Amino acid sequence: MQQVAVVTGGGSGLGREMALALAAVGFEVTVTGRTSAKLEETAAAGEQVAAVGAAGVGAVRTAVLDVTDGPAVREFFASLERIDLLVNNAGIGMPAAPVEEVSEEDWRAVVDTNLTGSFLCAQAAYGRMLRQEPSGGRIINNGSISAHVPRPQAIAYTASKHAISGLTKALELEGRPHGITATQIDIGNAATAMTERMEQGALQPDGSIRVEPTFDPRTVAAFVVQIAQLPTSVAVPTLMVMAAGMPYAGRG
Repeated sequence: MQQVAVVTGGGSGLGREMALALAAVGFEVTVTGRTSAKLEETAAAGEQVAAVGAAGVGAVRTAVLDVTDGPAVREFFASLERIDLLVNNAGIGMPAAPVEEVSEEDWRAVVDTNLTGSFLCAQAAYGRMLRQEPSGGRIINNGSISAHVPRPQAIAYTASKHAISGLTKALELEGRPHGITATQIDIGNAATAMTERMEQGALQPDGSIRVEPTFDPRTVAAFVVQIAQLPTSVAVPTLMVMAAGMPYAGRG
């Protein structure tokens, strides 16, 4: 039976690399996002992988979806015959701002996407995994180094990613009797559009601006594939992968 995966935020960056890597090993992948044109670019890249790859490469399909829209999320997952893997990758940040200048609107936007969106997708996928035959599946949540230590002037993003840790642990606990496992991947400075500023210089706790190293996002995608292909008897609660030499411990 061909395995089925959903990757949210799959129109670019890490989501695209994860989707292509999963398709390359035979997963039937649906990428979701809010921009149809970006999703179609991912699907076209998937067709190129299939054209030059070995037999057994899975298809990459698209679905426009706002993960903060509960009814739309539930409708989408209800339309799937089964789901073996959900990669909760959709997320946003906001411009650096000290605590006293963070608007309620910006706070809610970050939390709604990064936390509530991840919960809505996980909840809907979890329900499908419970009901399908055979039951079970994996949920991989994109955490962050910020789930452990904050960056300066990034309180909304930091809080949302700390909350992903609680979400992942709760999913793992409740999924245990049903063959549903949850993993949190904490990523530091994978080279995507979101981290371009790191190569130009990022704000440090001492107030300085310093260039930070990045690494190839395909490395993260390879880890996702490895976890996805593990026996169902194996759980990976957490995994951290980051650019060597980036500020992490104490952000210093």
